Amino acid sequence: MEILPFLMFLFLFGFILLGLPVAFSLTLVAAGAGYILFQDMFLMQLYRQVVKVSSDFILASIPLFILMGAILERAGIAMRLFNAFQTLTARLPGGVGVASLAMCGVFAAATGVVGAVEIVVGIMAIPAMQKLKYNNSLIAGTVCAGGSLGTIIPPSVIAIVYAALAQMSVGQLFAAAMFPGLIMLGLFILYIMIYSYFQSSSSKNTDAQKTDTVHKTTWELIKIVSVGLLPATFLIITVLGSLLAGIASPTEAAAVGVGGAFLLMFAYGEFSIKKLIDALDTTIRITAMIMLIVVAGTMFTGIFIVAGGASMVRELVSFMGDETWQVILVMLVIVFIIGFVMDWISIVLICVPIFMPIVRSFGIDPIWFAVMMMVVIQTSYLTPPMAPSIFYLKSIAPKDMTYGQMCRGVIPFVIIQFIVLIIVAAFPLVATWLPGQLSAKF
Repeated sequence: MEILPFLMFLFLFGFILLGLPVAFSLTLVAAGAGYILFQDMFLMQLYRQVVKVSSDFILASIPLFILMGAILERAGIAMRLFNAFQTLTARLPGGVGVASLAMCGVFAAATGVVGAVEIVVGIMAIPAMQKLKYNNSLIAGTVCAGGSLGTIIPPSVIAIVYAALAQMSVGQLFAAAMFPGLIMLGLFILYIMIYSYFQSSSSKNTDAQKTDTVHKTTWELIKIVSVGLLPATFLIITVLGSLLAGIASPTEAAAVGVGGAFLLMFAYGEFSIKKLIDALDTTIRITAMIMLIVVAGTMFTGIFIVAGGASMVRELVSFMGDETWQVILVMLVIVFIIGFVMDWISIVLICVPIFMPIVRSFGIDPIWFAVMMMVVIQTSYLTPPMAPSIFYLKSIAPKDMTYGQMCRGVIPFVIIQFIVLIIVAAFPLVATWLPGQLSAKF
């Protein structure tokens, strides 16, 4: 039976590489291994994992956060946000690129779903950037990197699933990811500005000079920003603030967000039954996809641990070294490699139950490790050749944007993500200071 955990991973990767959906691959492998271990009782073992997932109240916040983002997008609030950011950043080098990244940061905080952020922002940003003659590599890198911010910026779905599996506070994990997420966003924007400054035919050739922004009055600019930016930003700050302060649970905070999104929908005069149905349809489809993978991943992990998989991983980690930094490095490398063939939900579902006992036995701060793991997952999500972010981009990219341009475009952003990982690893307070402050005050 000692070889069974190894065979489970082997068959799992085989099914995924053959093109079978991840959820079905996880379920098939779990069912096969479960039958070998439990014979006729394997269905009962799998059923217990389904009950475990369906009764986890933390996961109830996922559809509500998705619905909040879907309403903001369907009501045209996302486009208003983008226009407001364009207005604010037009005089900067690479202004539309900066606006796209800022939009990704705000929308990531509204929906928490990586693919949704990338597609929504990409549909708006790609035509705007091509109109201003941005090269395709920079456009691709900007949209892919911005979309990946949904992994780290609260309220990310990955943090909710991680907290549920690791028995951690969602609010604490959101707080821990706040500064690393903002640092990453800031470095992304800095790169865009520096690149655009030196690539421009004139260092003063800003987007404002190519658009009508310079012709708008101060009052018009204030109105665009006030109407397009402040209401949605206030809503997101209220939702996250209530959660971080411990005033509301994740589900309660998400429900407040949905209510606020409905109010904005009415206030902007965008409400219609069709838009509401579209938002609900999007929510149901994305939630069903996520929860199907969560259930399948939980079944796989449960069987994998019973088959001796946790012991196998612990032995592998111990073999690589006994020093704490070596243990952390090995686990993060495993996550990065798995990220080439699996989506983030599956990585979290498989690795967190196995890694957490190791993390605690070595005295590693679980919040600090969680943030580093999320950054690594985000990096693997963006790293060619098997980058899910590029596959999302291909679904909305114009025909003149090639796969090679996409791969070249994301490389600088991958390097920036590694820099953020090094910062978090070298200075743990970047991740642990804010959770500690919140725990002390509330």
